[in-house]
Amino acid sequence: MCYRAVVTGAGGFIGHHLVKYLKGKGYWIRGVDIKKPEFGRTMADEFILLDLRDRDNCLKATDNVEEVYQLAADMGGIGFITAYHARIARNNTLINLHMLEAARINDVARFLYSSSACVYPQYLQHSADVVALKEEKAYPADPEKGYGWEKLYAEELCKYYREEYRLETRIVRFHNVYGSLGSYEGGREKAPAALCRKIALVQDGDTIEVWGDGEQTRSFMYVDDCVEGIHRLMQSDFADPLNLGTDRLVTINELVQIISEIATKRILTRHDLSKPQGVRGRNSDNSRLRKVLDWEPSVSLEEGLSHTYHWIESELEERMNGRLVLELEEIVG
Repeated sequence: MCYRAVVTGAGGFIGHHLVKYLKGKGYWIRGVDIKKPEFGRTMADEFILLDLRDRDNCLKATDNVEEVYQLAADMGGIGFITAYHARIARNNTLINLHMLEAARINDVARFLYSSSACVYPQYLQHSADVVALKEEKAYPADPEKGYGWEKLYAEELCKYYREEYRLETRIVRFHNVYGSLGSYEGGREKAPAALCRKIALVQDGDTIEVWGDGEQTRSFMYVDDCVEGIHRLMQSDFADPLNLGTDRLVTINELVQIISEIATKRILTRHDLSKPQGVRGRNSDNSRLRKVLDWEPSVSLEEGLSHTYHWIESELEERMNGRLVLELEEIVG
């Protein structure tokens, strides 16, 4: 059977990968975003540029499909999500509410909502040696400002739509997804991509800037594992929020060391304590993930970072070579 699905946020990092993954499963895919993918062409059967803050556009996006993968969001790295609380909360709340209502009106069979580990209470994340976060620990609520609050509210909306309208919703809480084909500069990039870029741009023995003291901790999941987990959850019968991440906790300083070894460079660090660094520690508890899906992410941090670093390095080299060609053409001309 060929399922018809829409992937919103298909011009972004995870959405671009998800379209490719679902096409490999035999899906017919409509990709929707306010922009086309920045790195490479989409594999979607149909790609529509739509602003999903508008209700009518959400109705167009969800027309004549069976599954909705709602990944569209205004978001970015820690610098971005700590700077634009009102903008992020407004834009994403409009998108999520209109997408749910459009899915109900168009009688969609299943709706997957991409939430975030940012919904977890900040009072549980004051220590770098953090206790892994179980799904039920989201309450009593104290999520991150703006981004975390709107994610938690949208989770509740999914529950309400399931209870009152029988819309089959799925809720996935991402934990720090990284990989190729994502932003690596400009303010929206996440820590792994930012560090890969910084290390790729310096010479052996040089110094890079690290936000905070580098002892803050996180777990990181490679994008290939992410999209497989998304699809597995969508096909399951599990309707409550589910963590999707790895449970290997590393410091940002350790992340720098791993990337440095991949790059075969000796890198020194200069720590900037004035920059945003988020919660002190965050890790995924995967016990429910293993039970529900009989599966969990398997790509090691070293393997995933190797793919990511070499892709970012090649992107930077290609851009630099392009500039050199232009400069030579100007000189010759």
